[in-house]
Formats: sequence, C-alpha cells, structure tokens
Amino acid sequence: MRPIRLDALSAEQLRELDELYHTTRDVRVRGRAQMILLVAEQGMVAAEIAAIVRQDEETVRRWFARYLAEGIEGLSDAPRSGAPPKATAAYRERLLGVARRRPRALGLPFSLWTAARLAGHLAELTGVRMSAASVCRLLREGGMALSRPQHTITSPDPEYAPKKGRSRRPVTA
Repeated sequence: MRPIRLDALSAEQLRELDELYHTTRDVRVRGRAQMILLVAEQGMVAAEIAAIVRQDEETVRRWFARYLAEGIEGLSDAPRSGAPPKATAAYRERLLGVARRRPRALGLPFSLWTAARLAGHLAELTGVRMSAASVCRLLREGGMALSRPQHTITSPDPEYAPKKGRSRRPVTA
C-alpha cells in the first residue's frame, strides 16, 4: 500500500476540517472531510480509509490530491454544466402571486387550485411548462402548500341552521 503523505496540518486547518465535517449538510463533502481528517489525525493509508468511507482507494487518493492542491474549497463539487433552471425568480413570484388568488377571481371555471391546474395556468401565462411536482416544490420553497379542500354545506334558507341542528340529534325509538 502506497501511503498518503501529508505534512502536519496546522491547528487552524484541522479546526476548519472538523467544523466542515460537523456543519455541512452535504454528505459528500462530509465524507471527503472525513478522508482528510483520517489521514491527518491517524496517519491511515488510502486502502484503510477506502474501507471506512466505502469508496474506491483511487477515489480517496483523488480527493486527497485535490485537497492538497485547492485546500478546503477543493472538497466541494465543481460546478457542472447543464440546462439552466426553468423556474426563474420572476416565475416563482408569479406562481406565488397566482396561488394566493382564488381561481374564480381570475376568471377560471373552478374554485380551488391543484398543482396541475396551477402548472397549466402558469404555462398559459408564461409559456413555461412545469410538472405538478415542481410546482408543489416551488410553493413549499415559497412558504406555501396546497391542501385538501374542506367541504362545508351551506344553504340560503333562513331555517337552515335549526334544520341542521335537528338532523344531528339522536333518533329515539
């Protein structure tokens, strides 16, 4: 086994690694910080670390080399290419604004929003087609959520309340 060589890290570097390990929400970064801490504090070799973190030995060596080259910032994932997100800030604002209004007030033929209805209505308004699940996620991120409707029965009959009360009394034989 080829040992990983690491000159002694300063107390500040060890503190930064330990803080990163304990505070990050990204499990991938936590595992990488753990790899470096195992080398620095216990002098382990790549094969031993690989068994602990359940990674390939070469992966351990690669992250160690990246830490040596870039420091603690090198433990994060590099930016990846890909399509830009469909939901812009303007789309999110429009979604939240529309969701706060009643559909009938917007001239729509229904009374309650569903994720599919919101997605369809916003597709007509903005030209951006989103899935119902994405609309739900965006609503949650904006502090809102769709819930099941609570149906109530009402009547314009002035005698409705007394009649309703009578129907709830137990029937005696």
